[in-house]
Amino acid sequence: MDPVLFEIDERGVATITLNRPKQLNAINMAMRDLIWEYLTACRDIPEVKTVVFHGNGQCFSAGADISEFGTSPSVFASREARHERDLWIEMLKIEKPLIAQLHGFCYGAGLELPLFCDLRIAEEGSQFALPEVTLAYIPSAGGTQTLPRTIPAGAATDMVLTGEPIGTENALAWGLVTKVVPKKELREATELAITNALLQPTATIKRRKALLHHET
Repeated sequence: MDPVLFEIDERGVATITLNRPKQLNAINMAMRDLIWEYLTACRDIPEVKTVVFHGNGQCFSAGADISEFGTSPSVFASREARHERDLWIEMLKIEKPLIAQLHGFCYGAGLELPLFCDLRIAEEGSQFALPEVTLAYIPSAGGTQTLPRTIPAGAATDMVLTGEPIGTENALAWGLVTKVVPKKELREATELAITNALLQPTATIKRRKALLHHET
């Protein structure tokens, strides 16, 4: 199966689906490159009005695929690849609304990716964490910056230092997610967010996002 699925519907809604359900959608290099490729396509195709991320199977994503850690030919090759296809910077710069539909585990990169989105809609019972810190890894997809910019500093510090997961109650209270809904209502809530995004003039959304990122 393709590890990432991509489609654009007649409304101009692009859907990027993490599709390694047997591996809990652990994000490997191939997936990261595909997401980067599809996201740049969304950036460049005028008909695309908004982008939705979700994961197939039991969860959104359990994080980066740690089986690939240390497999690069060299630190320099790894750094060059990351700079050439910097997914996270691309997500930060894209001028179209990004919506994350979340369920189950949202760990590591599976939390950091949604943190670059504008809206995060979560299913009840979902969990959020940066567990890689318990393995002495530093969150490498911007989590140490995006998390404290999204939730209270004390809560972000606790998550970054301990790696302990939080549930949807705290995630909603702290602003980590935009909305929490029962499982049966997740698709409906996402569709409502999509509809609201499509109603906004493209130029207005572009300007709002620029202002949110302190551009003039």
